[in-house]
Amino acid sequence: MNLTSAVKKARNNSAFKQLMSVHWIMSACYLVLFTTGSGMARLSRGTFLRSELYDFHKSIGALVVALLTWRILVLLRVWWRKYTKNLPRFTPEWTRKFTLHTLLYLLMFAVPVSGFFFSNSYQSNNVHFFWLTLPDFFPKNSSLVDLGRSIHFWIAYTFLSFIILHLLQQWKVVKANWRRFKDFFITKKFQKSAD
Repeated sequence: MNLTSAVKKARNNSAFKQLMSVHWIMSACYLVLFTTGSGMARLSRGTFLRSELYDFHKSIGALVVALLTWRILVLLRVWWRKYTKNLPRFTPEWTRKFTLHTLLYLLMFAVPVSGFFFSNSYQSNNVHFFWLTLPDFFPKNSSLVDLGRSIHFWIAYTFLSFIILHLLQQWKVVKANWRRFKDFFITKKFQKSAD
């Protein structure tokens, strides 16, 4: 085994790679949440499959909480490996990135929790993880439904604004991944046409 393949193998099994994997899985989940959330908020009562869309949205929200727990555990492993050897340089750039990522993590937690608050305030046993009913985290209280809706709305869109800021901060990475994504589909298209 040569040095290049050994390095490649180590990177494939690294905690950082796991962190990036869960990052992209959660990104896809949040894309689904924003899409379904903004769509279902416009649906009137009695619309076909409205209830199922709400249940799907809540299921993905519950999944995100589980993924976030896993992500934080992996992040702690990455930090342990990285910062036990060398402490970070507390430069203004490092502080900005750390602050933005801390806010992103807090909002990743706050969005689904505010959704639980909204749902539980509306009705008991109202949040499902696909076909499993989750226990209520908040008591039913019809006087708090409008507050819950507002909190969930504003936290979600605050989170979206920080995601956009994160995308702008990581623009080179976004462009590189977009190129890889396009190349992957172009290659697949040519493979299908060649067959």
